[in-house]
Amino acid sequence: MASGDSPRLSPPWSGRAQREDKTILALMALAGLLPLALAPLIPALVASHPALLELIRGSTASIINMGARARIGEASIVEAVLLGVPSLMLFDWVFWWAGRRWGDSVFVWLLGGPGPRTERRLVRLHRLESRFGPVAVVLAYLLPVPTVLIYAAVGDGGMRLWVFLILDALGTILWTGLLAAAGWQLGHTAVDVANALSHYALWVTLGLVVLLVAWRARR
Repeated sequence: MASGDSPRLSPPWSGRAQREDKTILALMALAGLLPLALAPLIPALVASHPALLELIRGSTASIINMGARARIGEASIVEAVLLGVPSLMLFDWVFWWAGRRWGDSVFVWLLGGPGPRTERRLVRLHRLESRFGPVAVVLAYLLPVPTVLIYAAVGDGGMRLWVFLILDALGTILWTGLLAAAGWQLGHTAVDVANALSHYALWVTLGLVVLLVAWRARR
């Protein structure tokens, strides 16, 4: 390897990739790409169909928006808490599966490869898993560790899928409840911001696309 070249990141599986490995990898890629693909819908739906936006995207802003609309009587607080749960949980089981199948290798891979920093983060992750146990899944959104690493850790630790899904649902509802409550507190202020976003975000998005295309063409 030439001087200055960075070491190649090894895949988390051993030997030749099997069908399960390729499936997990594809689903992980989809989990990252889907929110980007749905982003153009935000300005179109944030004011006119906020419930639909939360259902299909489950973003922090969409849940806060629904909580704020519940405060002024335009939505139900129950909807604000529950609509985003399916989309937030959609790919969580994939990372549980990755931990179950690949073990510690998945953490090294997700953290960017082996090294002292990765080792420190891995030790910290296992410490959290041993300290909190199943509660770590419920508190995943509140702990100072990416949620996907916690899901992979409990998969690696042998947690059954049905147990994971129940705990994940509880943790996700806890998170959406906190966000909806924040929106409820903001009330009209958050709604006014969302309505303004619906008017101007589309033009901002189109402007960014034009700038990106122009930059690429110049390159």
